[in-house]
Amino acid sequence: MTFDLEYKDTQTQARAGRITTEHGEIQTPIFMPVGTVGSVKAVHMQELRRDIDAQIILGNTYHLFMRPGLEIIEQAGGLHRFNGWDRPILTDSGGYQVFSLAGTRKIKEEGVTFQSHIDGSRHLFTPENVVDIQRTIGADIVMAFDECTPGNADYDYARLSMERTHRWLARGYGHFLETEPKYGYSQTFFPIVQGCVYEDLRRQSVEFVRGFDAEGYAIGGLAVGEPTEKMYEMVELVNGILPEDRPRYLMGVGTPANILENIARGVDMFDCVMPTRNGRNGMIFTEEGIINFKNRKWATDFSPIQEGTGCFVDEQYTKSYLRHLFVAGELLAMQIASIHNLAFYLRLVHQARQRIVDGTFGDWYKEMAVKTMRRL
Repeated sequence: MTFDLEYKDTQTQARAGRITTEHGEIQTPIFMPVGTVGSVKAVHMQELRRDIDAQIILGNTYHLFMRPGLEIIEQAGGLHRFNGWDRPILTDSGGYQVFSLAGTRKIKEEGVTFQSHIDGSRHLFTPENVVDIQRTIGADIVMAFDECTPGNADYDYARLSMERTHRWLARGYGHFLETEPKYGYSQTFFPIVQGCVYEDLRRQSVEFVRGFDAEGYAIGGLAVGEPTEKMYEMVELVNGILPEDRPRYLMGVGTPANILENIARGVDMFDCVMPTRNGRNGMIFTEEGIINFKNRKWATDFSPIQEGTGCFVDEQYTKSYLRHLFVAGELLAMQIASIHNLAFYLRLVHQARQRIVDGTFGDWYKEMAVKTMRRL
C-alpha cells in the first residue's frame, strides 16, 4: 500500500490524498461503508459500486470469524471472492466487539476469552491469531488487536488498558511481519492509538505506535461515550504527532458534522454504521438537514427525496412514498434509505476533497457541519 499526500488546506489541517492498494485506489478523505459480515446491510454490491461509488468497504474480524467461519472464507479464496467485492477491504480486528461483549468476556495478558453471541461457545482472540484471521479473510488493510477503552474510563484503567494495547501491538505487528498473505496480493497493518480522553496518555500512545513505522495509523477509543469536544481535542493532539505522510483512520465516527470537523483536524479515513442503521430506522441525512420519515409531515410531500444529487433513489422516489413504505413496514424502505444515506456520506467526503483541492474548505465545512445536522 502507498499513500500520496496531494493537497493541504491553508486554513485547517484538512488533507487530500490517494491510497493505492492492489485492489484499487482510494481518494481521501474517504468514508467506508460498514459491511460487518461481508455485506453492507440492505445494499447490493452493484449499488455500492454504481450508485454510491464506495471505494473501500469494512468487514469485521469477530463477526466473520463467527459466521461463516474461516474455513469457508479460505475455500472461497478470501472475502473478495466470497462476497464479489473487487475493490479494497479493511477489517476491524474485533477489539470493539470484544469491548461491547462486557458481560461475556475476560481480558488477560494472553488475549481475550469471550462467548459467541450466536451459540455461546467460548473462544480466545490473541494479537497473533487475530492477524492470522485477517490474513485468511484477505483484507487489504488489517488492524492491530487492541482493547477499546470506554470513553468514561478513569485514568488508572485507561493507562493500564493502553499499556496492554501497546504490548499486544508489539506481538501482533511482529507476527504480521513473520507471516505472508494467502491470496497473492499484499496486505498492510495499521496500529491503533488509544489513551481515552487523557492528553498525556494519548501523547504516550501516539509516540509509541509511530515507532513501528507502519504504512498507516488508526485512532481508536473515541465516539464511545466521551463528550464530542473531547473527541476533537484528542484527534487534534494525535494528528499533530502522527507522521504527515501516512493515512490516518478515525474508527467508528460518526455524524456528518463529526466527519467534517475531523477532516478539518487532519483525518483521512472514516467508518460508521450510522448511515445504514439510522436509514433502516427511517432517518435520512441530506445537505439541508435530517429527515425523520416516521413524522406525519412527510405523508403528502410528493417532491423527490432529494433533487440534484445524481443518486437514482433520490430522483425516483418521493418523500411521501418513502414514508408510506416505512409505515407499512416494507423492506424496500430500508434499502432506499440505506442507499441514499451512504451516497450522501460519500458525496460529502468527495465534496470535502474538492474543497481542499480548490482552497475553499475552511468556510464551507463550518457551514455544512451546521446545515447537515438541522432537523427538517
